[in-house]
Amino acid sequence: MSAEPAGGGLRAAFAADRFAVTAEIGPPRGADAEAVTRKAELLRGWVDAANVTDNQGANARMSSLAGSLLAQRAGVEPVMQLTCRDRNRLALQSDLLAAGALGIPNVLLLTGDHPRFGDHPEAKPVFDLDGVQLVWTARTLRDDGVLISGRAVSPRPAWSIGTVENPFAPPLGFRARRLAKKVAAGAEFVQTQYVFDFDIFERWMADLRDLGVTERCKIIAGVGPIRSLRALEYMRTSVPGVHVPDHVDRRLRGVPADRVAEEGIQMCVETVQRLATIPDVAGVHLMALGYEHGVPDILRRAGVPRPPTALSDHNRNHSMEGIGHAR
Repeated sequence: MSAEPAGGGLRAAFAADRFAVTAEIGPPRGADAEAVTRKAELLRGWVDAANVTDNQGANARMSSLAGSLLAQRAGVEPVMQLTCRDRNRLALQSDLLAAGALGIPNVLLLTGDHPRFGDHPEAKPVFDLDGVQLVWTARTLRDDGVLISGRAVSPRPAWSIGTVENPFAPPLGFRARRLAKKVAAGAEFVQTQYVFDFDIFERWMADLRDLGVTERCKIIAGVGPIRSLRALEYMRTSVPGVHVPDHVDRRLRGVPADRVAEEGIQMCVETVQRLATIPDVAGVHLMALGYEHGVPDILRRAGVPRPPTALSDHNRNHSMEGIGHAR
């Protein structure tokens, strides 16, 4: 039996034009249901939905489908991730149908990192479909009730369809058009890679407006705290697609070692606040794997309003003014 997600979930946030917040739950490397439940309980009431990652970084973990069910039981609306890396079109459609049958309200569809980046580099990559084709497959399955084979399915699933995009990957001029293809295929919301460079991000947003994408797709900008110099170096050199400008590096290296974590959190707070002022940014995707307990503090400090029914009496005593009036 699933608990009712606090705050109404992602669709409710979009429908109310409320600044949406999503986060991430990384399933464990083991058969530990409580590991997912503990993370979900830290996020419950603070996020509209939480991505349950699908073998993130091409590392073997509990499945996103199982993690999504556990998060939903704990009262957090899941976004089930599904990558093309590990499955052919039969398995992808099967998992999409399973998500619909089990009441998973959102799916996030992506190509996925190559296995060579993960803990099984000898694994054979599948990539039978790419991210755009998978979005089209999901939209056709849901809206037309038809499999890729042409055979009908009944009843149809009813999840929302999400995708991902990286505004900072070269060639920069192609990134908006790439998302436009995914939106034409059926994507209804997008979560981006970490935003550290506002000049590039705002140019990307302007390109999306010119293409009419923002009228058809909700843009959720990726954010996250860099809490150590080791994490900074790893993000700059080892995470595909992440662009960390020099000024971020200088700021974090310019404080005493025992202040780096707090400075990284403050930068994340400032990033959320600035993103909330950019037209057509519908929310933030807070990537804080391993730091889920810090998500409420970041959102509170950034002034992100949460639905009153989603918060405990203690949390409602904190001032939540700011972002709701900045948009």
